[in-house]
Amino acid sequence: MFKPVHPVKSSLREFNRVNASENFPEMEKKWLKHWYEKGINKKYREKNKNSKKYFSFLDGPITANNPMGVHHAWGRTYKDLWPRFYNLLGYKQRFQNGFDCQGLWVEVEVEKELGLHSKKDIENLIPGDTKASIAKFVQLCKDRVLKFSKIQTEQSKRLGYFADWDHSYFTMSDENNYMIWKFLKKCYEYGWIYKGHESVPWCPRCETAISQHEMLTEDYKELVHQSVYFKLPIIGRENENLLVWTTTPWTIPANIAVAIEATFDYSLVQGNTKQKFWVAKELVKSVFKENYKILKTVKGSDLVGLKYTAPFDNLPKVKEVADKNSEKFHIVFATDKNILPITTTEGTGMVHTAVSAGVEDFKMGKKLGLPMIPVIEDNADYMSGLGFLSGKNAKKHPEIILDYLKKDWAFAVVAYKHRYPACWRCKTELVWKVEDEWYIAMDRSPLRSQKSKVKSQKLNTKTLR
Repeated sequence: MFKPVHPVKSSLREFNRVNASENFPEMEKKWLKHWYEKGINKKYREKNKNSKKYFSFLDGPITANNPMGVHHAWGRTYKDLWPRFYNLLGYKQRFQNGFDCQGLWVEVEVEKELGLHSKKDIENLIPGDTKASIAKFVQLCKDRVLKFSKIQTEQSKRLGYFADWDHSYFTMSDENNYMIWKFLKKCYEYGWIYKGHESVPWCPRCETAISQHEMLTEDYKELVHQSVYFKLPIIGRENENLLVWTTTPWTIPANIAVAIEATFDYSLVQGNTKQKFWVAKELVKSVFKENYKILKTVKGSDLVGLKYTAPFDNLPKVKEVADKNSEKFHIVFATDKNILPITTTEGTGMVHTAVSAGVEDFKMGKKLGLPMIPVIEDNADYMSGLGFLSGKNAKKHPEIILDYLKKDWAFAVVAYKHRYPACWRCKTELVWKVEDEWYIAMDRSPLRSQKSKVKSQKLNTKTLR
């Protein structure tokens, strides 16, 4: 027979009731005050100071340009975890925080504060004295960094981040800059530094090149631009034209050649006028819609070598290049698929090639030995020697090109929605221009005379970057 089971009286106490309206910011401040008054931060950092094991954590710094955002707090919390973990394992560390002080992030914010709109405004901060103006601007940038590094330090402390706050590193420090120069000197000695003449993405507002990495990882905008289908009369063939499409009409004054795909079929099409146009066969219907007839069809290879005239041939700068490069000026060429692939999903199958105003265009020009016509200044104003265009801004006033083309050259102007890159710092739409830029080669071995100096090193430290 079973005996009834009686509950055992518990000896455990109940938890104290939690205050439902706790003031968490005040709680944080209380504990922070306790930690720093009692030196807990310092004791924690120095608990392994006699350890023979060393762990180095390089804090990739955030820019000291504004107060931290939530995304910075997230990253800083992760950065705090690694040193804490290795501190538990008994490794000696330096617990050094860092601040990024250099670059256009800071400059752009200082420009906004001062109401400046261009680099020329910076050079005139002290009227008539460019060097003093630049020095003043640099100091204002440093002042901004110092101001926000203090703010970010206090924010980091609020996160419970433990670091040697009195010895944070600043990328604008002399020590850091000397090390950069030492690194560049070593690269130079190894033969890795070279000056490249390349077509680069360019911000006309910041007047600087933008790296491919910055373009791929940062700002692209969904924009509507006016694209244009325009005709290029073929020399020696009455009423025959190449029909070309571009989404960047501002580059047409820089036109050097037209690319076609040698294996495509191209048709000569006539509409309601005497004019006839060469277009990729697969795109005839999408371009002409209706009321057209195909006169003949040939392979793209049959069009290679044709020469043509273009809308801006009368401009002095264009004429100069034409006179010096008559054999390779305004010519039809077969594209290289690995450099400039041509598709039949849109356009006409004929690609406007401006060697000075596009990455693929520049590479094709380099391969084929084509000339080029530089057309824009650093701020995207058209250069001198371009007649009525000179001094006008290519990006701010696209109508100057379109209005001119509509007089006798445009087949159609069509609004076109596409993703277009913008400067990640100031959000200005980018352009492309050919510039002399310094590069560090990543695919070269050290010069033969330097090889003996390159030694393998074994580090007795753990390093996390």
